[in-house]
Amino acid sequence: MTTNDDLLADCRARLAFDLLANTWNAVALWALRHGPRRPGELRALIGGISPKILTETLRRLEYNGLVSRQPYAESPPRVEYELTALGRTLLGPIETFGAWAFDHGDEVMAAQERADGPPAPAP
Repeated sequence: MTTNDDLLADCRARLAFDLLANTWNAVALWALRHGPRRPGELRALIGGISPKILTETLRRLEYNGLVSRQPYAESPPRVEYELTALGRTLLGPIETFGAWAFDHGDEVMAAQERADGPPAPAP
């Protein structure tokens, strides 16, 4: 980044931040790192995500070219999701961010506890 206008609404950096701002985007991408998965497999692997939110997340990732959807003409119907080449390029940054969270998560939680602690006595 080289100018003061680097974080304008239409800049590429904001686009990247927006992609990772949604909690489930990075989680779903990371869950797909080892290959194609069916939605039920993804829900079990991720944990704590509803079918509706998973569907919304996968559609958003597909819309942005990070995930591809492969339907199969079977009975019952089956679909799998897989990272695209573009989606794979985000695995490194996600891993780096996860390592940062592992290294500094206790500090962040301690700061949150201090902020949520009892109010200071009135003077």
